[in-house]
Amino acid sequence: MALQSLAAPLAAGLQPWKTWVKAQSGGSRAVKRTILSFLAAVCLSACALDPQTHGLPEMDMRHTLGDGGVSDFYSYSGPIPSPGQLLRTQALTARQSVPGAAEAIRLLYSSTDGLADTGPVVVSGALFLPSGPPPRDGWPLLLWSHGTVGIADKCAPSWTGYVPFHDQHLSQWLAQGYAIVASDYQGLGTRGTHPYLATRPAAYSNLDVLRAVQSAEFPVSDRIVVAGQSQGAGAAIATAGYAPDYAPELDIRAVIATGVPFFTPDALLAVQQARPRDVVDPMLGYNFLALTLIEQIDPSFTVASYVSQSALPLARGVAEICNRDMRDKITEAGLTYDTTFRVAPTEPLRQAFEHMQFPTLSLSVPIFVGVGADDRDTPPRMQAGFVKAACGSGATVEAHLFEGYDHLTVLNRSQSMSKSFAARAFRGEGISGNCADLPF
Repeated sequence: MALQSLAAPLAAGLQPWKTWVKAQSGGSRAVKRTILSFLAAVCLSACALDPQTHGLPEMDMRHTLGDGGVSDFYSYSGPIPSPGQLLRTQALTARQSVPGAAEAIRLLYSSTDGLADTGPVVVSGALFLPSGPPPRDGWPLLLWSHGTVGIADKCAPSWTGYVPFHDQHLSQWLAQGYAIVASDYQGLGTRGTHPYLATRPAAYSNLDVLRAVQSAEFPVSDRIVVAGQSQGAGAAIATAGYAPDYAPELDIRAVIATGVPFFTPDALLAVQQARPRDVVDPMLGYNFLALTLIEQIDPSFTVASYVSQSALPLARGVAEICNRDMRDKITEAGLTYDTTFRVAPTEPLRQAFEHMQFPTLSLSVPIFVGVGADDRDTPPRMQAGFVKAACGSGATVEAHLFEGYDHLTVLNRSQSMSKSFAARAFRGEGISGNCADLPF
């Protein structure tokens, strides 16, 4: 998940946060720009199919963006059972699997609508089992939370497979004897618009896929470590935060997170112009994704009020184009901030930020945080803000800064340390963290 390009539409009226930015950046213009770039991409842009073009009411369209393009496996008719029930399974193809998996299984299961809280939903995911006979108490279970893929059903990892650096990462866990379970998250693969960056829907999806797998007699342990990268890092942290109330029976031992996105309710006030307004910006696609969340929570929000006519085709395109392809499309179209946006959706964004919060920073389990010093998507100082806030709330945090690595490469660079962290957590060893001596 990249977080750039957001600043320009919100610059007006943000004078009080110049002090905040200066404090976070130590006065450095480069660091200041990096912090603002992080906040930028989360906040600016909208995505919706044009109801006039498609002949459907806008309220219907905003809740079904991205639906379709996958097999019948992802469709479910009839009453949805209580959350955490396995509905069906199917073998994954080699392309959809993870290298080294002895078994790769697509899952369909029941969960709770974490955005509207209107009842049960159906969610998809996958399970990967390592080779060899399982231990007596089952394979130790790693819950993997993926990063930004898009909002279209066909972008769901259980349908498209993982990108190479994720394959490398997950293969290493399999080689260490971990079973891996992964949710696609609410609305990815299955019916309904994926609530991009909203933490509670992702957490509920994660917790219910754990319930589904553990209750279905797969050879997996009751012990769990939750891991995630980028958007998935936020989902992983939220999963541990919601677990005590939503799924207290689950034995979650620890969280591993790299590229942590950290939003506060007042973060919009910190945004100023971070990038030139007249330069082609491939990161605009993340903005299109982020404001689809606003469309779901704010009935008065309409994309045409904020996005220019020239940019609407690609703004609509997130319903079909996966994140890995959107950057090229934006570059080909030559979209800049000035040619993309008409009005800044400042107030609607405040509502969206409320849904991006963690339920608590006082986690009951230890958390490993890997930060790439060259991360421009979730800047080091922003991740440091999360670490310091979590430490201040009493959480046990083991934080590491990796020089020369960025938002993506830090995932595999940090794995030698995160594997040791996970092994200690599974064994029940005490983890003291390093809140008293942070690397930032």
